Amino acid sequence: MSSTSSSLKQSPSSPQPNDGKRPNHRGVRPPYRPKPPKLMEQQDLFAKVSSNPLSEAFPKKAVVHPFVDARPVPKDNWSSIWQDMSHQDRQSKSVAYLHIPFCENHCLFCGFYQNPWRSNQSEVYADTIIEEIRASKDLPSHTGHPLHAVYFGGGTPTALDTPDLCRIIEAVRTYLPLAPDCEITIEGRIFSFPLEKAKACFDAGANRISLGVQTFDSKLRRRVGRKVSGEQARDFLSELVALDQGAVVIDLIYGFPEQSLDSWRQDVTIASELGLDGVDLYSLSLLPSSPLAIAIDKGKFSTPPRHDELGQYYQIGQDVLAQKGWMDISTTHWRSSTRERNLYNLLVKTGANCLAFGSGAGGFLSDYSFRVDGDLKRYIKTVLAGKKPLGFLMKMPSDRAFFNEAKGQMETGRLHIVGLLEALHQRGLDGESLLLPVLHQWQESGLLNVDQGWAKLTLAGRFWQVTMTHHLIQWIQQHLPAANQIKN
Repeated sequence: MSSTSSSLKQSPSSPQPNDGKRPNHRGVRPPYRPKPPKLMEQQDLFAKVSSNPLSEAFPKKAVVHPFVDARPVPKDNWSSIWQDMSHQDRQSKSVAYLHIPFCENHCLFCGFYQNPWRSNQSEVYADTIIEEIRASKDLPSHTGHPLHAVYFGGGTPTALDTPDLCRIIEAVRTYLPLAPDCEITIEGRIFSFPLEKAKACFDAGANRISLGVQTFDSKLRRRVGRKVSGEQARDFLSELVALDQGAVVIDLIYGFPEQSLDSWRQDVTIASELGLDGVDLYSLSLLPSSPLAIAIDKGKFSTPPRHDELGQYYQIGQDVLAQKGWMDISTTHWRSSTRERNLYNLLVKTGANCLAFGSGAGGFLSDYSFRVDGDLKRYIKTVLAGKKPLGFLMKMPSDRAFFNEAKGQMETGRLHIVGLLEALHQRGLDGESLLLPVLHQWQESGLLNVDQGWAKLTLAGRFWQVTMTHHLIQWIQQHLPAANQIKN
């Protein structure tokens, strides 16, 4: 995904220290094997009971979606396993991710900058990724079951020259089995996306544009490496919306150094009044490797808000959008119209199959996660040689679908307790004694309400959702050995 939302959105394949691209987020990170977590006691899951759960529920806030362990496949086996995977029919919900691994500059908050943009790379890269897509068009894993969403991420997809970007969109529509209502998203940034390029993308078949605005505060935009002013961003978005050719979505980030609550309220208010179809509100996720983190350490920026202060920003965002009639469709995403569906992000987080193309792209297929080679020169050479340029391959655990279902439900703010208990019973666990005390304690702490077999997250619960999901997944994993057993 693009540097526009680099530390935010998540590419589906690889675990992330912060997967912030994401974000991947968001290209995909190299294989990452976290240390085995410390065994939890039930009380470790409990939240603090207080009058202010939005600030005080937990001692720290998780920013990375929980990872269900996987086993790296030895490189010598990649080719044979990929051959087997490619010749298995793909079933169930599916999406595709295309990675454009170039950025015109390194935004300070992004820890995953890959390749500097050079205009002479556009045609070569477009030719290569189109060939990669075309070469797979007859494989059983890539035909048949329709794709419900396609996401162009990076990097910055909108950096590509207009004809090349449009050629890739057209190749997707030609060679991939898209559902008639397939959501096709182009992620990018305003700096490299004049209105004529946007029109061309819509004409080529894209139906959703997602732009990383982050803030409309011109001073703050300059400080973090954005190249257009807040006023220019507003004007462009108004013109883009006026085209009325597809969904227009933006990202906003709260928790920047030097970002006041009033400035954040103004950001969300502006976004809510532009006629946009969707908006993501993300908490800043600072990786130690990001230029912004380094600048803060050197005293060039003030310290960003603490985790116990960020809830105020989240509440402001929720309140402003609710007052304007917006509807939440996940704990970080709101929409103003039925045109916006946010399909790719919702499906990826529930473990959908994901075809992946482009240097650094990541996907899921046939119980494996994989990454396309992130080395640009090697990627091009391998594609031209007629091979899939794999960067890594990992075997997923047998209970991946079970955990993904739980994670996906938490992402939307509603956990089906009855279904979760039934799934645990099927795996030989006493779900009532394992989970109900935790859910009841979270209800007592103001994080959720239980109603007709569903746990519905409160405002505070939605803010702490990733932390709660981490706890929930780890708690189940340590009682469910099969969750960490990987089929051979």
